Amino acid sequence: MLLSSNLSFSQTIKPTKDYTHLVNVFIGSGSQDSLSLSGSNFPGACYPFGLVQLSPDTRTRPDDPCSGYDFSDKTIYGFSHTHLSGTGVPDLFDFLFMPFEGKIRWEPGKPEQHGYCSSFQHANETASPGYYSVKLDDSGIKVELTATAHSGMHKYTFPQDQPYHLMIDLDHSRGRNCRIIGAQIRVVNNKTIEGYRILTGWARLRKVYFRAEFSRPFTSQVFKTERGEFQNAPIINANSVKMVANFDHNTEPLYIRVGLSSVSQDGARKNLAAEMKDFGFDKIVTSAKAAWNKELSCIDRQGTPEQEQIFYTGLYHMFIQPNNIADVNGDYTDINLQTRNAADKTHYSTFSLWDTFRAANPFYNLVKPHLAAGLINSMIRQYQDYGYLPIWQLWGEETYCMIGNHAIPVIVDAYMKKLPGIDYAKAYEAVKGSLMTPHYNSPFGILEKYTYYPEDLQTQSVSIQLEGAYDDWCAAQMAKGLGKTEDAAFFSKRSNYYRNLFDPQIGFFRAKNSDGKWAPNFFPLNYGGNGGYPFTEGNAWQYLWFVPQDVPGLVNLFGSKDKFIAKLDTFFTLKAKPADVNGNASGFIGQYAHGNEPSHHIAYLYDLVGQPWKTQFYTAKIMKEQYTSQSSGYSGNEDCGQMSAWYIFSTMGFYPFNPADGNYWLGSPQVKNAAINLPNGKIFHVIAHDAGGDNIYVQKVKLNGNLYQKLNITYNDIIKGGTLEFFMGNKPDKQGK
Repeated sequence: MLLSSNLSFSQTIKPTKDYTHLVNVFIGSGSQDSLSLSGSNFPGACYPFGLVQLSPDTRTRPDDPCSGYDFSDKTIYGFSHTHLSGTGVPDLFDFLFMPFEGKIRWEPGKPEQHGYCSSFQHANETASPGYYSVKLDDSGIKVELTATAHSGMHKYTFPQDQPYHLMIDLDHSRGRNCRIIGAQIRVVNNKTIEGYRILTGWARLRKVYFRAEFSRPFTSQVFKTERGEFQNAPIINANSVKMVANFDHNTEPLYIRVGLSSVSQDGARKNLAAEMKDFGFDKIVTSAKAAWNKELSCIDRQGTPEQEQIFYTGLYHMFIQPNNIADVNGDYTDINLQTRNAADKTHYSTFSLWDTFRAANPFYNLVKPHLAAGLINSMIRQYQDYGYLPIWQLWGEETYCMIGNHAIPVIVDAYMKKLPGIDYAKAYEAVKGSLMTPHYNSPFGILEKYTYYPEDLQTQSVSIQLEGAYDDWCAAQMAKGLGKTEDAAFFSKRSNYYRNLFDPQIGFFRAKNSDGKWAPNFFPLNYGGNGGYPFTEGNAWQYLWFVPQDVPGLVNLFGSKDKFIAKLDTFFTLKAKPADVNGNASGFIGQYAHGNEPSHHIAYLYDLVGQPWKTQFYTAKIMKEQYTSQSSGYSGNEDCGQMSAWYIFSTMGFYPFNPADGNYWLGSPQVKNAAINLPNGKIFHVIAHDAGGDNIYVQKVKLNGNLYQKLNITYNDIIKGGTLEFFMGNKPDKQGK
């Protein structure tokens, strides 16, 4: 007998108090065999949206994976204080600390080469949100790490009463994407050091400062730079800076508290003083755990143990970044390298917007509007200082990685949902200005002249055309809402220019040159790289479907709905040869590539053309095949929460196909129960009766006890609270849902 539609959620699931025990921080941290893709996530200690990510590095020059840690590795080279989570480009890895025994060794080496690194075993490694621990095989030292928003704490427990050393390496990560301009370490006293490094890498210019305080004194120190070694010097300045601090016999644990700042040395001191007043390691672990539980409590859900682990680890990954780079007093370095102050004490960065605008930002806008407002206000500051909104911002710097201006749909989504705490007049000024001011990969003058981007004048032309058309559509909706009729007409017209690159003879979007002729050498399976021809991290098959703002118009380009559906069916079944695939694509189901974001909305297209059972089939297949609780649990880079956001929405049975229109299209829920704890104090329940196994097809849906026959629900449906019920079966219902 089916459960009554008005059944109290408390009767079906007890909200979990400690959500952190459901998180497996090793998901996405690498593969067992060093060949499978994972997520480029790190397992170390961090605080929600914090500046510090204190984690082990298993590579001397971290590059791939970009988090610095790979589960298949057997060696730890040290523990650095900043890391990126799930990105495709490496950076950060600031201030590597590594305890070791024996003689002083300056190079990390390999264990058999007697460097300061050490082998380790996963059996001696444990971690949870806000805490990490490992025993180093070579020395027997147990390392424990925890973190606050701007600070990290180390605890080293020594197995024997003998001298030990601590490597402090400011040269770590110097390599392909990094050049250190200058660095300094100053000995304040025998229990305190301070320093900084200035470097260029993915971010064009990055300054990071630290202050480290020790629970007991070091007896001496040695510096090493490219110019030689310096015994017991009080300060050192160079490009390549390392310090070894020497400690006497002692079996008592050594505690080190380290404060960071992106602004100044004084900022590092104040951040540390505000967040770590003593060496109470366990107290910091408890505080970090409480902070994570507060964030993770936004949803209570019930499913299989593996599903719960994937789900809450996904939430955890979503809340690592964006990162607040402002000091505790609100000081931050703006994009023009000037010191400013944020009244709300937050200035966020690490905006992977090409990825996160699709589902991660809509999730923040739904369940964490205060955070969403902080993110958008930080984006608006970039516009005011720089002339356009962020594209891919790191450490407050614009990297121009990826394409489009996808802060725009994030802002427009917030505007349409009337999120508080945002000056929408300023926000619209930023939206319009960003779409009228030509900049890298956005030559709007060329677009106005040709009504398309010619490939001979703008590389990645097809991808930029399609993604720019979506941004224009978003701007038109905001302009319309604000009563800016002329602007709305302009952006609406420009949003339709996507049609100018569709070739009806072959049924694909393709590149066209400035002479009006189609560019030669078209092959739909060819992949474009980041900066490639003519697609960005995808091919003609994957970009064929990126018109989320105008599905009827896209269907019309094919001549009929039947032809459109036939092409979409082929997309999910057509296999490519290995030679046709590059490293930007993974997680294949036909030409669908879940490991890269251009595919993420496509399974939901079937809803919009009247075949929802296929959306149900493919979303269930993706969740089953592309997400696991193993270390290689993602089919590609986790991309700052976007891979997780897709799963979190989809496992609850709905997804923001168009991230800025306030609609969520129904799929195949994989939860038994879920409760979204909304910011207004209301709860939106999701119940999936008989879900699991082969029961992937929706038989009927009820909303608040009433039969529901739409294929989408709205933001307003959810925010009012209530209950959405799915009734599941093992056969598709082709007459109704």
